[in-house]
Amino acid sequence: MKQRRTQRTSKRPRSPQPAKPELPQIAEPVAIEKPIYGGAFLARVDGKAVFVPLTLPGEQVLIHVTDDKGGYATAEADAIVTPSPQRTTPACRHFGACGGCHYQHATYPAQIAFKQAILRETLTRAGVIPPEEISVLAAETEAQTWAYRNRVRLAFSADGNPGFRGRRSHAVVPIAECPIAAPLLVSSAAIFADMARRFSPSLRPTELSLFTNADESAMLATIFTSSANPKQFDEFASAVSEEIPALKGVDLVSEGRSGDRNQSSPPRTVARWGQESINYRAAAFDYRVDHGAFFQINRWLVDGLVRQVCAGYRGQLAWDLFAGVGLFARQLTARFASVVVVESAPPAVASLEENLRGTTGVAVRSSTLDFLRRNATLPSKAAQASTVPDLITPDLIIPDLVVVDPPRTGLGPEITTLLGALAAPALVYVSCDPATLARDLRALLTSGYSLHSVTLADLFPHTFHLETVVHLRRA
Repeated sequence: MKQRRTQRTSKRPRSPQPAKPELPQIAEPVAIEKPIYGGAFLARVDGKAVFVPLTLPGEQVLIHVTDDKGGYATAEADAIVTPSPQRTTPACRHFGACGGCHYQHATYPAQIAFKQAILRETLTRAGVIPPEEISVLAAETEAQTWAYRNRVRLAFSADGNPGFRGRRSHAVVPIAECPIAAPLLVSSAAIFADMARRFSPSLRPTELSLFTNADESAMLATIFTSSANPKQFDEFASAVSEEIPALKGVDLVSEGRSGDRNQSSPPRTVARWGQESINYRAAAFDYRVDHGAFFQINRWLVDGLVRQVCAGYRGQLAWDLFAGVGLFARQLTARFASVVVVESAPPAVASLEENLRGTTGVAVRSSTLDFLRRNATLPSKAAQASTVPDLITPDLIIPDLVVVDPPRTGLGPEITTLLGALAAPALVYVSCDPATLARDLRALLTSGYSLHSVTLADLFPHTFHLETVVHLRRA
């Protein structure tokens, strides 16, 4: 019989935990100076930078510090002593608690000015001198700053209500409205939540992603769950579709644990109901978009973005890298004799191939880095031409145009080096992060490119997010 081991107690005295430093008390109002990328605004207290959300430049504000990092601090506003004339009433009752929006308390012209200033400062700090004018692609009417989102991803609270993560925590803030989202998405989220309660415990969603086409006539849904049990899933999806006629397909994705209790297994689709894709009409073309494939989020400005990226370019050969479902590539095929279109994400590749069918474009299943390693550095033209049979001929090695639309992490040093060595006459960079854009532009300018134009594309009104389209020419 095994004897039970007695638990040994450590004889070492526990080291006293260092006391948290007391947060500074600020009795006097502080002056808000300028917007900071990320949604907050800058104030200074005894020379230290303090980031204060929900304020505006020029305001005098009473604040309390919530976190002191040493070099800077974060704070919350207690009272607006002197409000800015740019302050307005937020349209959403959840603004401030919900973490989705950051600028609803500012007029829309003020929001555009914030983003222009942030973009200009970010570029300048990286050593990239922006042009005197940063042009703007933005909503033409106030109405178009609302209901623009064609995709949302919501979480479920402990009692099953759909919502977004809070501004100051990861807790779910249940929502009854979301003025920046297409109305179909908000109403559908409530129906999904109600139906999930009816089917509990066989279906316990943790998150829900909804994607609609521009006119809200078709929608795809993805339900995320920590359980891989698809029991009653078809019955659930059919019941939801009766309430939402626009619903065309639903995926059930498991994000459960792997054999190791401390590790998560990769997400995997365990069940599907209905269609795997919907058609999205944009820039005079019907795009196929599959579950999980990336597509630009602003349903009012997609056409304008395509024009901004593609207008004015024609030639023999174009490359579209990080192509997604081919939003730009499909348009380029009408302007170039050949278009090489590179994408690696499985959800997008099937859509991309379909969207290029019957055009001058050829989809290449590859990461952009691997593609450039194979095609931008080969020593002989003949060898390079052979990597894409019947598409690139020896006299068309260097493309007339390269379009890149990378994720938030940007291009990185190796890709910018390869693009610099390729030396295409024109390069268009579509960016969703000004910091990584500035870093990459500095490298591209060093390699011989020059800035031709910079456009702020405000695809995300009422949030701090901004898109930038940069046209570069070979110097």
